Amino acid sequence: MDARRRKLKFRAWRRGFREMDLLMGSFADQHLDTYGETELDQFEALLELPDWEVYAWLVGQADVPNDQRSAVLDQLIAFKYAAQAG
Repeated sequence: MDARRRKLKFRAWRRGFREMDLLMGSFADQHLDTYGETELDQFEALLELPDWEVYAWLVGQADVPNDQRSAVLDQLIAFKYAAQAG
């Protein structure tokens, strides 16, 4: 399970454009260690979707289709990225 979490975090930080890297990667760092298999499956399913589609949901530019709704996506939508002072 730890190897799976590491792989998912790696993928979350390398989405394709910086905004998604920051949102998905920060979310993964904060939440994946507490997730069970069902939540990890839901997160992995989000990683399989096109970045532009998920990003539109996250910033409220598009409604989430009913067939894509999940508890993890709801948490991700509610997640507030905060830049950390270096």
